[in-house]
Amino acid sequence: MSPVEVSEREAEVLDAVGRHLTNTQIASRLHISVRTVESHVSSLLRKYGVTNRRELAILASEQQQRGEHGEPGEGAATVAGLPAARTSFIGRGDELAEIAAAAGRSRLVTLLGPGGVGKSRLVAVAAAASRQGGVFVDLVPVRDGFVEHAVAAALGVTERPQTELHTVIIERLGRSRTLVVLDNCEHLLDAVAGFADRILAACPGTRILATSRERLGVPGERIVRVGPLPLSSHAEALFTDRALAADPGFAAEPGAVAEICARLDGMPLAIELAAARSAALGASGVLAALDDRLRLLAGGRGADERHRSLRAVLSWSHDLLDEEERGLFRRLAVFAGGFDLDAVLAVTRGTVAGATAVRATGSAAGAAGVTDAAAGVVVDVLGRLVDKSLVVKAGAGRWRLLETVRAFAGEQLALGGEEAAVRDLHLAWAAKVAADLVARGGEGREFDVVADDLRAALAAAPAEAGDVAHGLARSLGRLAYARRFAREAYGHFLEASERAGSPGEASKDIKSAADCTHVLPTGGHRHFELLCSAAEQARDAADGDAEAVLLATAVVTTARNPGWGLIPHEELRRLLERAADAGDPGDPVVAAWLAAARAWTASAEPYSTDPDRAEEAVAAARAAGDPVLLSAGLDATVAAALHEGRLRDAHRIAMSRLDLLDVLPRDDPASAVEIVDIVHVAVNCATAAGDLPAALAVARRALADDLLEDQYHLSSNIIILPLALSGEFGEALRYADEAWDSWVRTGRLESGFMLPVAVGPALVHGLRGDRGRYVEWRSRTSGAPTGQVFDLPTLVGFADALVAVHTGRFDSAADLVAGLFSDATLPMYAGFSHAAGAELAVVAGLPDAAARVDAAEAAAAENAWGAACLARARGRLHDDPGELAASVESWERIGARFERASTLLLLPDRAEEGRAELATLTGKECE
Repeated sequence: MSPVEVSEREAEVLDAVGRHLTNTQIASRLHISVRTVESHVSSLLRKYGVTNRRELAILASEQQQRGEHGEPGEGAATVAGLPAARTSFIGRGDELAEIAAAAGRSRLVTLLGPGGVGKSRLVAVAAAASRQGGVFVDLVPVRDGFVEHAVAAALGVTERPQTELHTVIIERLGRSRTLVVLDNCEHLLDAVAGFADRILAACPGTRILATSRERLGVPGERIVRVGPLPLSSHAEALFTDRALAADPGFAAEPGAVAEICARLDGMPLAIELAAARSAALGASGVLAALDDRLRLLAGGRGADERHRSLRAVLSWSHDLLDEEERGLFRRLAVFAGGFDLDAVLAVTRGTVAGATAVRATGSAAGAAGVTDAAAGVVVDVLGRLVDKSLVVKAGAGRWRLLETVRAFAGEQLALGGEEAAVRDLHLAWAAKVAADLVARGGEGREFDVVADDLRAALAAAPAEAGDVAHGLARSLGRLAYARRFAREAYGHFLEASERAGSPGEASKDIKSAADCTHVLPTGGHRHFELLCSAAEQARDAADGDAEAVLLATAVVTTARNPGWGLIPHEELRRLLERAADAGDPGDPVVAAWLAAARAWTASAEPYSTDPDRAEEAVAAARAAGDPVLLSAGLDATVAAALHEGRLRDAHRIAMSRLDLLDVLPRDDPASAVEIVDIVHVAVNCATAAGDLPAALAVARRALADDLLEDQYHLSSNIIILPLALSGEFGEALRYADEAWDSWVRTGRLESGFMLPVAVGPALVHGLRGDRGRYVEWRSRTSGAPTGQVFDLPTLVGFADALVAVHTGRFDSAADLVAGLFSDATLPMYAGFSHAAGAELAVVAGLPDAAARVDAAEAAAAENAWGAACLARARGRLHDDPGELAASVESWERIGARFERASTLLLLPDRAEEGRAELATLTGKECE
């Protein structure tokens, strides 16, 4: 992709989007308003030519991940005993450079890392590249007291009478430049440390390169930490290389290989063992077997028994632990991700204070909490586990177990008989952390740090876990929603309702789940039944006011969304009566919801309200002081204005509702219904009034909104028709393809809101003269329902008329015009349909053309696009250049580029300007 020029601030916003921060979090971090963030995101969408925030995040992540390091070359030094390489060496360029740099500053460099991370292979390559002769000593078979014997054997020296062995070694090394590689020191730390200290002091030319799972602790020692191979590069390359060695015909989808490597933490030994099994199982079989990874990752036949299976590697490390270390190690298995010191103390709480806090007894009985003395013991033991490379640092003040290590620790936890008690402690810790995050309004990155553990704790919680698990599920719902994981939030709230200890609490959780459906692509069709279920729970709890509000909410929301087409009007009226009987009319909130429900059920027509009752609903909402209620009340006045054909009033009220976006809590799912509706209605009303700039501005704001990105019918859909009417043809088609595909993927749910997705591109292709594509998209509108406020058949007819005007296809003009002026036409799109129908009557030479132009005046007065079109029709009818010039100016004011250019063709002195503009818009030369 060609370089895209972005401002410094846009670059910061792009980076934050790539890190999946919400707009609120970005605004807080950059000290700017949410609206400014939306503006930057909208600009980035246009500059990068992507249709949604997800694609933008992918681009940002790709930019963040660029800059891989090259692989190292190998030197020609002779190091006796160096294992011969039998496989290719992959990656580790950074580590080799770090080893070389450390060796330049210290004569003792220790490669530190857990078992199976590849220290031995790395140290061998580093030694070969050092260009310094020496010896390689594998200490695995060596036992305490025999380190010097192993080194002496490698150097080819032996004891002499009256001379200690270390003296012989010192004499052999002397002042020569010699490299001594000591591989696998962890079980001989004291002996190796003493040997290294004596050699370095006596032999100034000697350098020692060691590998260990714990530092040697010798003065001057430099540490190079060796971690797993990086994912999305070297880890997958290693797996593929070893899999091909085992089976030259190996082939697998890159995604499957990436998932295997990710689940193995990028650990080289685990990857090599898994790759070896792929010859028999294939990549899919390896993935399926990874749930029992310690069993799967076995079967090697190398000389070193430790490397024949991961369990053997880990058992080697575990056997070197003392009882305190083993006790804490197995308790850490309950953490799914990283953990801090408070978390570690939480899973040791309830054991005997002091050293026994982590002893192997595993008893969960004892002191009620962790004393300072016990905490000190835990800290000390944790540090020792880090030193032994069984626990790895995961950032400042945080640690974690690699996944294969955690699996082994989990086995030890189960064998120790304390798993249930420790998991109870883990659940209590998770519930408290989640509740604290909700109370503090913690931003997404705080949740991300602990999210895996919170989810794991809830998943492992037994049915009888009670209030602790219920609280965790509810908190997780709020946190996931704030993080914009709406599907996850929905599931957590439903689980919370199942774990609730009372019907009243279950009702609250079901209501939250219902609220989440408004930001799910297919959620609206579940909203009604969830609200009714929540109302039943409220009734069981004898909470009449809650029951009334929930029933009224179900009525209002369903009536406001005729595209759902779920519940008959009579049923909504019955629910309203139930709500009125259940609640206290003197309660301001109950009164406001009942007023809104009465306004929305006054008529059986879809999206229709009684004007007087709508005003009563607004007044009641203001008295209740709830912005959610106020938004619902104002929408009732919008519906009344639309139904009466007062499109400019509807547009004005809809735009005023946008101010409520700044006061509606964006991290509370209860606001979702209004945030979604405010944006949707504002764009539709702006379009209905012909105010294309306003429609596009709000639509672009919606596209930049992190809360609406999963709403295909509210993000891509709402912008398509304004783009098509504005002459932004390429952008309109891009969004149309994305929106239509999204709808198809979700099962083509019944929704009138999706039909403009077909009308827009049909109009574009028709105006461009592509008859084939016009017919293709036009056929997708055949299911347009009649009798809805959006009156989509009229919108389709308008597109047909406009295409006929511009292409000169008048064979069915009379029938088309008659249909556009029929009594069935509802007011919302009358400004478009009447104006286009009148112009078609003029250009087709119909006998009633003048009457049609006059008949279109009333509707055009409410629609700026219709007014411009009607001015052009009058100019054509009366051959009036003044009307045509006025039409050009009107098209220009509303940004309708195609219509402006087409009108210029009718003015001889400006026709060339029009042809040039049309060529740009359509990609064709115009005659």
